[in-house]
Amino acid sequence: MPAANLPLPFALPAPLDGPNRAPAAAVPHLILPYAAAENAPAVATPQLDALLALLQETERDGQEYDFPIPPHERAVAQAWGLNAAAPAWAAVGAPARLPHAWLTPCHLHAGADQVRLDDPAQLQFTLAEAQALCAILAPWWAEDGLQLQVLSPLLWRVSGAPLAGLSTASLDRVLLRDASRWLPQTQPFQRLHSEAQMLLYSHPFNDAREARGLPPVNGFWLHGAGALAQGPTPIPTPILLVDGLRQAALRQDWAAWQQAWQQAEAGPIAQLLAHVRAGGQATLTLCGEAQALHFKRARSALMQRFQSLFKQKTFNSLRNQL
Repeated sequence: MPAANLPLPFALPAPLDGPNRAPAAAVPHLILPYAAAENAPAVATPQLDALLALLQETERDGQEYDFPIPPHERAVAQAWGLNAAAPAWAAVGAPARLPHAWLTPCHLHAGADQVRLDDPAQLQFTLAEAQALCAILAPWWAEDGLQLQVLSPLLWRVSGAPLAGLSTASLDRVLLRDASRWLPQTQPFQRLHSEAQMLLYSHPFNDAREARGLPPVNGFWLHGAGALAQGPTPIPTPILLVDGLRQAALRQDWAAWQQAWQQAEAGPIAQLLAHVRAGGQATLTLCGEAQALHFKRARSALMQRFQSLFKQKTFNSLRNQL
């Protein structure tokens, strides 16, 4: 079952060729999340290697492995003019100046030495259940000046002044991992989290779920918190993030990860290569768990030939840098 989709403002990718191709002024941006990951197998990337031969590295984005925002989110945030270190995803498209955050209902599994955040998709949460749970929790949150709004079963928006300055970690950072260090440590969220656990422990809402063989909801994850003085300026660049790589890597399904690579090679990477070979400009971002490498088309044909002769680079030669 797939992980909860990232609530990011991705532009739908326009085809790089054909009658519906992107406007000439647009520079397509391809982001490969989790292109390299610990324990990931080797992959054959002839299309990507050919593309890299035509591009030059322009920037490196390096953070610690446990930085709260992973590289692929930082890349999208940078393209959208948001703070890459703490992108206020929940504030995009919401009333300006008021702090917002995403809330994802979840099941937290407490072990001897860690608190694992299980895949929210395994909750098999319906919209009706989300609305019922929201009705249970909303009065408690309202006492602290926080409003809850269900956007989809696993994606709610929280709004209110207490969110100002709240630091949150991406859902990708904690999915199926130890989430204890990122649990809310500030009031009122630490208290709200404890109250939610106690309230839901023996609540008929969870009794009904467990009677159907479904895991109980015993917590929530806040992410994408922040406020915007105004909405971000629309970026004309079509952004494509290959989500299949992300989905497979997060649950270490390396067979699916290799399949996602094959699909990317045959699809967006091959399209971007054809676009660049035809003289088009492009941006490519390779992401790992901590680092990201950004590439753009070499400025001149002479530079491209120089790079192809003296600066041979392949994905396998770069993956250890991610």
